[in-house]
Amino acid sequence: MQEPSDDSSLIQRSVAGDTTAFDQLVIRYQSRLVHSLELCFTSRDDALEIAQTAFISAWRKLSSFQQESSFYSWLYRIAMNAGISRRRRERLRTVSLQARDDNSSIAVPNQSPSASPDEQLQNAETVEIIREELRKVSPEFRAALVLKEIDGFSYEQISDILEIPIGTVRSRIFRARQELADRLRRQFLE
Repeated sequence: MQEPSDDSSLIQRSVAGDTTAFDQLVIRYQSRLVHSLELCFTSRDDALEIAQTAFISAWRKLSSFQQESSFYSWLYRIAMNAGISRRRRERLRTVSLQARDDNSSIAVPNQSPSASPDEQLQNAETVEIIREELRKVSPEFRAALVLKEIDGFSYEQISDILEIPIGTVRSRIFRARQELADRLRRQFLE
């Protein structure tokens, strides 16, 4: 995952107290972060709230950011910790299946722009089923899968973000894929 080369200068300016520089970082990463959080947590509202908490925390801790990893990786870790803390506080035991109205990056591959309205509707329904089934995957497995398949992080980056060994990352992604495939098989065989 490449990040813009001027993140470093924006970070330095932000540490010096330049709020407009930090605003630029927020603008740059907010939609990406919210989208990822939305796939990992309960709803868009929860994702927005967790992202806001993460940005506030990042602003406060920015002077401790050592730039050994990308800003987004660091921010994502803060957001995941905030989300996990929130989940613990609320003692959530199940994942909400609320529908979302967004332009998710989960899409049906090779969808033809000349597809008939019926095909487009069927594809949209398929995408929504995949989203719903993804939300049912165990949260610890789902987080690793979203980071890999949706956000495009490497195993090493995911290891840093989730603070787990690379072998565990690979295992969680494998298990998430298995769980999602099983759920989709059952869904489409009904």
